[in-house]
Amino acid sequence: MVVQIQPRSPERIPEKVAFDRKELAVILAVYGRMVAAGEWRDYGISLLSDVAVFSIFRRSAEHPIYRIEKRPKLAARQGQYSVIGMDGRILKRGHDLKAVLRILERKLIRAVE
Repeated sequence: MVVQIQPRSPERIPEKVAFDRKELAVILAVYGRMVAAGEWRDYGISLLSDVAVFSIFRRSAEHPIYRIEKRPKLAARQGQYSVIGMDGRILKRGHDLKAVLRILERKLIRAVE
């Protein structure tokens, strides 16, 4: 009788969620307009196993005023993109990144006026 021993599979390392080049181009276009208007000054990007976060700061030493999140697990439900305010409220969520970021464009129009 021959007993085959199955090798232990290495533990799966979770892949990180990231923004692709097109998504970053859309985000950075809005970010650049807001920097030019003097509203924002700094940003940070966090790539985790279940979410990618683009954090926007008014000053670099404080908490983010907005977070743009990509959660692929929510793609079939409410949409994988969301804009979250400083207080943790979801301001906008959807499947199309440009449509979700329009909430920030409204802030730019108000800032210019």
